[in-house]
Amino acid sequence: MIDAHCHVDFKEYNRNREEVMERAQDRLDAIINSGASLGGNRRTLKLANEYPGFLYPSLGFHPKNAQKADSIIIEQSIQEIENNIDKIVALGETGLDFHGLEDEENKKKQKSVFETFLELAAEYQLPLVIHARDAERKALDMVKKQGLNEVIFHCYGGDAKTASLIVEEGYYISLSTIICFSKHHQDLAGKIPLSNILTETDSPYLSPFKGRNEPAFVKEVLKTLSQVKDISLVEVDGITQKNIKKVFRLK
Repeated sequence: MIDAHCHVDFKEYNRNREEVMERAQDRLDAIINSGASLGGNRRTLKLANEYPGFLYPSLGFHPKNAQKADSIIIEQSIQEIENNIDKIVALGETGLDFHGLEDEENKKKQKSVFETFLELAAEYQLPLVIHARDAERKALDMVKKQGLNEVIFHCYGGDAKTASLIVEEGYYISLSTIICFSKHHQDLAGKIPLSNILTETDSPYLSPFKGRNEPAFVKEVLKTLSQVKDISLVEVDGITQKNIKKVFRLK
């Protein structure tokens, strides 16, 4: 099993990060840790050095952070990403989050940073991990315009029509542990080909149990997918692992 998107660098793990990582290593083959800020990218690189061959880094800038950060921080983040480009398996998370957002200026800020990452993904031929909320179709249109080949819509929660368009482009849809308790996400999973699905926790968020989520809980996604697709957990794991290893180029 592989957790294709988590944030074990977050402060929620400061008290017992080693225990969380021990459980992950006992149960999983790998995890992709996604940087979401300047500090998060630095912490992600540090963790990748501490857990080589198990924790793989993806560096980005979350759209909610993009609308708040000043241009100097954003420029510094991009520079550090380029300086470490040979150490990462993907760019992101990045994208558009228009949930509850009416301010057009903040939307422009998000789009500007997202466009920068689209250009980076094209230049360095790296997979792009997208956070899109209430802006899934807009994000897809921007990706198609750039002509990217390897794209992951992480923790997807949009509509089935947009999911179908994402699949048509050959992109991946990553389903998180929210699938364990969301009928909408279970319905989506039933309509998305397993060949386009990745599995993630998005931990520390969206726990299938009470309290904080963690990478080891990605098995719950596989269990739910097994039920929705009516195939064995082993088969689900085999296909989704193959997808994750392919898009992130893991050995």
